[in-house]
Amino acid sequence: MTYENLDAKLINSLLSNGRASLRSLGDELDVSVTTVSNHLRDLEEEGVIRGYTPVVDYDKLGYDVTAVLQLKVEGSALPDVTEKLRQEKQMVSVYEVTGDYDVIAIGKFTDTDGMNDQIKSILTDADIRESNTSVVLNAVTENAQFDLDVDEE
Repeated sequence: MTYENLDAKLINSLLSNGRASLRSLGDELDVSVTTVSNHLRDLEEEGVIRGYTPVVDYDKLGYDVTAVLQLKVEGSALPDVTEKLRQEKQMVSVYEVTGDYDVIAIGKFTDTDGMNDQIKSILTDADIRESNTSVVLNAVTENAQFDLDVDEE
């Protein structure tokens, strides 16, 4: 097995079970626990694997209102605006994008009143020139991850 293939297979195994033990990963990939441990350490140090976190269903916790904010921002203020959005508790994703808008942010809220209050607060920023907000009716897929391609030997 090549180094790249082992890393990709290790990542794919963790994507399907992030709580797998080193021993079970070694058994599944037919390598030693030490090899798994060394490769995981390298992937972590390189920033490929940034952590092991639960996948949370925010709907089941009462955050069943999802809003998509599109913002036009004064050019030089883009880093400041995106950093402020990143620090907002309920903003789960913030993207700098090409196209008609400069920023897209995704927020999770318990109700439309809370959403409205937070969005109004965000829009008080003088560097935001224009906004468009959409409320998600149905999340078809969310936070999906995908297996890496693995060349079979």
